[in-house]
Parts: sequence; structure tokens; C-alpha cells
Amino acid sequence: MLRLPSVSALRRCVDRWAVSPRALDVVTALSAFGLMVLDVPGLARADNSLTGVTATLVLAAGAATLVLRRRAPWVPYVVALGLMGWLHELTMIQFALYSLGRFRGRRVAVGATALYIAVAYGLFLTPGWPARHGDTLSDFLSLVVPIGVLAAGVGIAAHRHDLVRALEAQRREAAARQAVQEERIQVGRDVHDLVGRELTVLAVRAEVLAVRARGEAHQKDFEELADTARRAHLMLNETIVRRADGEEATRGLEGLADLAAESERMGSPVELRVAEEANALSPLRQTAVHRVVQECLTNAAKHAPGLPVRVVIDVVGPDLRIEVRNPLPKQPPDRAPVSTGTGLVSMRERVASMGGTLTTTRRDGTYGVEARLPAGLHR
Repeated sequence: MLRLPSVSALRRCVDRWAVSPRALDVVTALSAFGLMVLDVPGLARADNSLTGVTATLVLAAGAATLVLRRRAPWVPYVVALGLMGWLHELTMIQFALYSLGRFRGRRVAVGATALYIAVAYGLFLTPGWPARHGDTLSDFLSLVVPIGVLAAGVGIAAHRHDLVRALEAQRREAAARQAVQEERIQVGRDVHDLVGRELTVLAVRAEVLAVRARGEAHQKDFEELADTARRAHLMLNETIVRRADGEEATRGLEGLADLAAESERMGSPVELRVAEEANALSPLRQTAVHRVVQECLTNAAKHAPGLPVRVVIDVVGPDLRIEVRNPLPKQPPDRAPVSTGTGLVSMRERVASMGGTLTTTRRDGTYGVEARLPAGLHR
């Protein structure tokens, strides 16, 4: 059984269509055609071979080109000049000049108006071309010039209004981004104050335990714990405080070796391969590489401690590829790793913000993370 759409669904469809640019272009074309149809009886009696039906079809075809007025406004303009010379029709040129002023700006509209007046003047001087709006040049131009200037002027004014609205929208968007940035800075500083204090306490406590365990087997472990807490506090300070001050603190490809060394100290050996082409990456992309590798090595140390990790950074065609893969442990770690579950989401968002994708796979007893994003290299 055929089900008719509900009234509300039809209303939503009509509302969406009413505000769409395509609908406005269709309405404009229909309006131009409706005005030109009024001249059909005169066109059928003029010096051409058209009848009422053929004249209507010609005018309909000409008006239909107005649906291209946004992408190619020169098309209805050229058609309007042709209709003016053939059928002495001045209605179409008004819509064409307005479209040029609206969607191409002042310079184009002024040039098109001057060309239109010149063509009209040339047609007036052509033997056998009837001057339908007065027998003298002044009578003819008194109608031709105001039509072109008024239509182009209204289009230019609409173009400027569009520019003002776009500028206001950009300002509102910039203000919203600024508010979000300020909020992030404030949250970052709060995190720095709270977490930084705890890291300081942890470092001091570990140093005290290292002194107490001097000469014992655990002295080195306590010293490494204190050193890790100090480096974590330093990274927190660089990431939040210095970035809030407008300085970029995140390292690029030169920091991958340190990440690999740190992972090896944690018991997970790292095989690091960086293609020579990757050294030409922009600082922004190098930062993304550093962050993705850092998060992957951290996850490997938590979920697969003691197992080797393979890191490959290369450029494949126009893409930058980051692949980190490690074997899956036969048994989960004895202690459940502390994890908020947001690391993978953060990596995916960072890569997606640069036009890339991030995928995870499990195959042949291994777990892998692969990120692809535009390399931005000109070859």
C-alpha cells in the first residue's frame, strides 16, 4: 500500500527547499521567464520567424540559464546579449547583470555593464535593427543605460552585503574559538596545579625511599621512579604552561629516539624505522607523529609489558604512514593497567583534524595501530 508523506514531512521538505540556493535560482529563472512571456505577442509579430510557441520556447531556454548564475554567471549574460540582439529583449539582461554583480563583485559588474551598453549602442547603429524604445539615440539610451546600471548596482550592493555577513560570521566563529581556547587554558592550568603538586610529592617521596634503600636492590628502581616523576612534571609544565603562553613545546621526529630509549628502560625494546623523506615534514605533522608514537608506546608498556614494539614512519605516495605494532601477551598483565580509555580517542581526533585516519588491527597474535594523513610534501 502506497503511503503518502505526512503534512509535517512535506512542510520540512518545503522549508529546506525554500532556503536552498538552488531553489532561489529556480525561482529567479521562473520570474525572468514570466516577465519575458509578456512580450511573446510582440515577438511573434516582429521581424523574425518565430511564432508564439517557438518564441515561448526560446525565452524559456534563455531563462533556464539563470540556474547557472552562481557557478557560471557569464552564461546567462551572453545569452541575454544574444536575446537582445535577436529578439530585442531587455528583460534577461537585468537578471544577468544583477547576477554578475552579486556573485562576481564590482569590477566584473562594471565591465559587463559597459560591454552591454556598447553592444546596445552598436545594435542601435546597425541598419535594420529596430529601436523599439524611441527613435532617437537619447531615447534609446535613456532606457538602456538605467536598466544596466540599476541592475548591476543592486547586485554589487548585495555582494557587499554578503561579504559583510561572511565577515561577521567569521568574527563570531573566531570569538567562539577564542572562548574555547581560554577555557582550555584555564582547565590546563588547573590540571597543572593539581597534578603537578602530586607529581612533585611523588618525586620527593621516591627520592627519600632511594636514600633509605641505599645499597639495596631497590635503590635503582626508586631513583628511576623519582626521575620519571620529575620528567612527567616537566612535560606537564611544557605542555600546559608554555603552550598557554603561545610556545610550542612538543618535540618532533628528533624526539622519537628518546621515546624508544624510555620504552626500552621500561622493558619493551623498540625497533624504530624512520624514512628519510619524513624529515621534510612540517613541524605540525612531526608533532602529530611524536604524539601518536608516544601514546602507542605507552599503551604497549601497559598492556604488553616486556614485548618488543616495531615503529615505522614512512611516506607512501602523498600520505604519511605511522605504524606501531607489538605482539599480544599470552596472558594479561598481573595488575590491570591504569587507563582512562581516552588515549586512542585522542590520537584518532588528532589525526582526523589533519585530514587523516587511524585504525587498529589484531592479526597473527599482534596488535597494531596505523595512522595515515596527508604528508604535505611537494615532489
